Amino acid sequence: MRYRENRVVRGLGFASEAADQPPLIGASLATIGAGMVLRRPLLLRAGLRMLASEMVATGIKAAIKHHVNRTRPRKMHKDGRYSLHGDREGSKDEGPWNSFPSGHTAGAVAVSRAVTREYPGVAPLAGLAAIVVGLIQLPRGRHFASDVVAGAAIGAVSEALVNAAARRLRA
Repeated sequence: MRYRENRVVRGLGFASEAADQPPLIGASLATIGAGMVLRRPLLLRAGLRMLASEMVATGIKAAIKHHVNRTRPRKMHKDGRYSLHGDREGSKDEGPWNSFPSGHTAGAVAVSRAVTREYPGVAPLAGLAAIVVGLIQLPRGRHFASDVVAGAAIGAVSEALVNAAARRLRA
């Protein structure tokens, strides 16, 4: 937790907020709009894939968070208490208790994979951005490593589901 106030960690943490739901949805809609205005079908498809992948990832993440209460690392270090349990009636739905899984990581992975389906040349940069978003959550005290891994898996699965649906629609 001592790295939480480090300038680099704080800077990357601030940048990682671009992987929150509202900015990713906004970026997806902007990409769709640009594709329509510029009459660029590839850009339009990328935006549609981005939006669909983010929405699927958000749905899966929200469903899991609704049933899993897990203390965030910074809360655990501050209070000296850790809690992880399922709750059939739903979670506390409060930030300090909603560590699992990482929604920022899920969104970053889903959207980066969606973009690279249409623009494979950006795969290294998009992949690196998603990795940084996930890893920076650790020193920030926002997530445990398992939260980030689960978020990455959710993002990958979400985009794969959207890709499978897109293939069926084209066939």
